[in-house]
Formats: sequence, C-alpha cells, structure tokens
Amino acid sequence: MTRAFVIALTLCSVGLTPDASMSRPIRRSALVERIAINDNRAGAGTVRDGVLTIRLEAHLGDWHPDGDADPGITVAAFAEEGKPPQIPGPLIRVPTGTGILAVVRNSLPDSTLFVHGLYTHGARGPDTVQVKPGEVREVRFDAGPPGTYFYWATTSATAAVGFRGPASQLSGAFVVDSSTALGTPRDRVFVLGFWTPGDNTGFIKLTDVNRFVINGKSWPHTERLTYTVGDSVRFRVVNTSVVPHPMHLHGFYFNVDSRGTERSDTAYAAGSPHFVVTERVPPGRTISLTWVPERAGNWLFHCHDNYHVLRNRPFDGSPLPAEHEMHVDNHALEMMGGLVMGVEVRPNGRPVAQPNDGGRRRLRLVARVDSGGTDTEPAYGYVLQDGKSTTPMRSPLLPGPTILLRRGEPVSITVVNELPEATAVHWHGIELESYFDGVAGFSGGSGRVSPAIAPRDSFEARFTPPRAGTFIYHPHADEVRQQQAGLSGAIVVLDNPDAYDAMHDVVLLVSTPRRAEDGATTVFLNGTSAPQARDMRVGERYRLRLVDIHTYRPSMIARLMRDSTLLEWRALAKDGRDLPAEQATRRPALQQAGNGETYDFEFTPTAPGDLRFTMSSGAGVRLVSMPIRVH
Repeated sequence: MTRAFVIALTLCSVGLTPDASMSRPIRRSALVERIAINDNRAGAGTVRDGVLTIRLEAHLGDWHPDGDADPGITVAAFAEEGKPPQIPGPLIRVPTGTGILAVVRNSLPDSTLFVHGLYTHGARGPDTVQVKPGEVREVRFDAGPPGTYFYWATTSATAAVGFRGPASQLSGAFVVDSSTALGTPRDRVFVLGFWTPGDNTGFIKLTDVNRFVINGKSWPHTERLTYTVGDSVRFRVVNTSVVPHPMHLHGFYFNVDSRGTERSDTAYAAGSPHFVVTERVPPGRTISLTWVPERAGNWLFHCHDNYHVLRNRPFDGSPLPAEHEMHVDNHALEMMGGLVMGVEVRPNGRPVAQPNDGGRRRLRLVARVDSGGTDTEPAYGYVLQDGKSTTPMRSPLLPGPTILLRRGEPVSITVVNELPEATAVHWHGIELESYFDGVAGFSGGSGRVSPAIAPRDSFEARFTPPRAGTFIYHPHADEVRQQQAGLSGAIVVLDNPDAYDAMHDVVLLVSTPRRAEDGATTVFLNGTSAPQARDMRVGERYRLRLVDIHTYRPSMIARLMRDSTLLEWRALAKDGRDLPAEQATRRPALQQAGNGETYDFEFTPTAPGDLRFTMSSGAGVRLVSMPIRVH
C-alpha cells in the first residue's frame, strides 16, 4: 500500500508591524463565523476544460486551535467563497498542464491584502496580487511543473513571508502533480502554523501566549496518523515562516526526495538517496520526503526546536504549573504542545522476529544533580557506569559522557533517576522498538507503554544498533529545563569500539548553557563556552562528529578555519547514516546545522599552524570557538 502526505509549515511573525487595523490581536467575537479545521483531504475549486477555478475570500473568523470547546480567538483566514473560512487555507492541487483562474476577494476591514504564490511556478513574472478592502481581483496562470509550493497573504506591502503578525494563518499549500499520476491523489496535507498576539522578537519564551498548530490544531488536539508496517508514506513540507524547523521522526529514517521554494522545486536523483532522521527546513522553503514504517508502536513526528513543542499557555495568560512539579502519567499528552503529531504503526499480521538477548552488554546511565545549580536553573548531568568504569568520575557532569556501542551487539542501558523530578531518555536516531523509544506514557503500544522514570526509580532500555554512526541521547520529559541543565550526550556506534581513538575521533557536542544569561551570546561546545585547544598532526586523518542538541538556535553554522580562510573537509555521514559515494565529497568546511542533527566529517591537516572550529549564529555572530594546534 502506498500513502502520500503533504505538510505545510505556516509560521508567522516576528518584528514587523502590520498596518494599524491588524496590529493587535482580536479576541473572540460572536459576530464572526467559526473557522473550520481543514484536514486537506481534497483540493479546492472546480475544474472544467483543463482550467481550475478557485474563489478565495479573506475574512475574519472564530478560531479554536485547542479543543473544540476551549476558548477561541478571532483571526484572518482564507475561505472558498460561500463556505466557512479554513485554517489552513484551501488546498490548491492540480496536475501539471492545468490552467488556473484565481478570484480573490478581500473582506478584511480596512486592510489591503497582498497575496503571493498565485503565478506560474518556475516563472519570473509578477508574484503579488494587491486587493484593496472590499475589492475582487482575478489572476490567470498555468500551474507550472510538478512540485510542492505554497501561497500566502499579508496586510503589509513590505512584509516578508514570515513577518505577518496577526495575518499569520493566511496560508495554504499549492501542489502540482505529475501528469502521469493516475486516479485521486492519496496525499495528506498538514499545515503547521504559529499564532502570536502581535509582534515579537522571534524568540519564544516560556511565559509567552502563542500557538503552534498543525492543520489548525495544537498538540494534543492534532490529528493522529495511523499506518501499517510496510506502508510507503510521503510528506511534503512547506515552511512559510521566518523560523527554521528541524523536523524529526522517531524510530525511522526518511528520504528527502526534493527541496524547493514558493516558486520552484528540484527533485534529487532517485539513485542518490538522502536518508535522515532530522531535516532542517529553512524559512520559505519546501521539502518532500518518503519513509516506510518498519516496526509497530507509537511514534512522534515533531519539530526539534524545543520551544516549538511547549505546552500551550491559556489565552488569558494565566500561568501553567511548572513541569518539574507535575506528576504525570503521559509525558506526550500532558507535557508537550505545538508542532507534534502522534503516529501509530500497526502490525501487518506477519510474524515479528524476536530479538536475541544472548550476550547483551549491560550499562547504567545515572541522572544526577550536579554542583552549581539553583531551583530555577538546575545543574544536572549523566554518569555512565560500564562494569567497574564510571564516567565522569566527579563534578562538573559536563558534557554528557559519550556512549560507545558496537554495531550489531545487543545492549541494555538501565537509566537510574537520582533527580528530584521525573525524567525519561530518548535514544535519538536509533532504530529500536517503540517501547524503548523514551517518550514516557506514549512509547510502546498494545497495553505496554513505557513509564516516566520517577525519582529513585529506573528503566531498562534494550536495543541492538544496526549501523555504525553518530547519534544522541537526551530527555523526553521537561526537555527545555532538563537539557539546559546538562542532560544530553552523544552515542557513537562503531564496528570495533576497542579500536576507538579519542584523539582522532572527535565528538563536538553543541548544547545550551545552563544559565539563561549566557544563552543569548554563547553556546556550549562539549560542556563549556571556552573549550580547550586540541592538538592535531599534519597528514593524519581525523573524524569530526558534530552533534547539535541545542534547545533553540536552529540556524547555527559550523566552520573550520585558518585565520579568515575556510578549510576543506570530506562529508562522511548524516544522522548516523553513511552518505552514498557521490555525496561523500570534499567541500568547504562549513555546515548549517539544526537541533537534533548530526554530521560526520573527515579532516586531514595539510600544514602546521593555528586553526579554529567555530559555531556562529545565522547572522554571523560567533557563539563559541575551539582552538586547534596543528604540528
């Protein structure tokens, strides 16, 4: 069975003031129509003689992003004329070669509408339709080549795609299918959006009132997806926001099939796969991806920027109870919100091979209170116990100890909780049974669901890593607080761990500083903002394992430089999976990384001297630097 899905990320906002009539949030009004939640199962408009006619109207409506009976707010949304407004906007979906007649009516009070994306894709012609209040405009164009695109509107002539303030939900997916497609498309469309009550700086705070939504709903009210083991699944991801989104799938790799923009879409060669578990989607960009669920159970698909999966604060601004003070049964349902989708994979009826527990290696990972913390900014850390060996031996417990595993060797890791609050550990990127995936109260299935690890309790995770590579372990309970406190680390799976050489195999773990006052200007590299210099030798090969587990900052750039000159390295792997030969090439030593991504590179120094490895912000501000001395 083949199933395909379309996902559009529509996030608003940050820093640009819309025109005066839309500059403040509008609370729920009894005078506006209720906004329908658009599940995007069918395209809008009507087709006659090879032309799609779609009549769009922008007006205000009553939106309920939480439960249907929970309080709502009034926002601007698109509708098919004569029908209720929708969030996300009506899906435009046609085969290539179709002509389109789009009729746009602006029913927003005192706001001119600027509509983007209604033009022939791949063309260089005008791309904005200006519609004054009460006005109706028509635009005719051909759909253009197959691909994943989007349309969006704003009430400011100069607003970029993500800077739309209260007009943030005026967006929809625009899909052009191949003319060879037979029958009704089986895709699903999921539009991820962000609402905020006015302008902000682009940084989400724990005290903010906002909503990250998928198809007009915020987790746990988002739709649940159901597949069967062996299904083929396709997603199309569209990010119309100003914020990048590293999208992470638990338990499985997915293949990135294409990348594009509002205007164009470019497919990768079928023979050169791009397998990942986390893919950073920049603002105004699109991707399409496919994956096959191979193991039954409950899984998550979510943004890995931790601030995009926070619980929802009520619209009245009343505070939520602190997560570390809650005693919950289901972490996913009670301690997460926003850009999260639950995925149930059902068995296909075929016998499931039982894992071989013979010769299982046994480790203990102890979560402990570290020195130097406070009630509001705790200091936590992990201690790894492997037989008679303990790492680290003493405080500070930073960075988290690297866990070395052997490919194909069964392992048991008992997580012991010595913290004053519940925790859980997610084995990020590892292919394993759902029960051991680490989302407390959610992972597992069929009456066997993994629990939260209470203080003074433990949980045994069992898996057999099927491939050598670089992976991550981190909490999946109160993620922002516990990861910032110091709970994260790298997993390195090798064919022969006994031959591991830490001088030539270098883990570069990027994380969040423990103190909030440090987070604005720096990041931690291997547990510190001032890493010690490393020594290398000319002509020797070094493997650099970049692990990004920062809780925010999805736009950091890694560089390896001599003075102001960018050096070269050879790409080896992404998210723990070796790159195909044609992608494992030498390239400038620069990599943009998102939260939850890992990258492996090979570097061979060619001359003695002083080098440096840096992590910088997307704006070019250096956040941390590690000196390298080449002899």
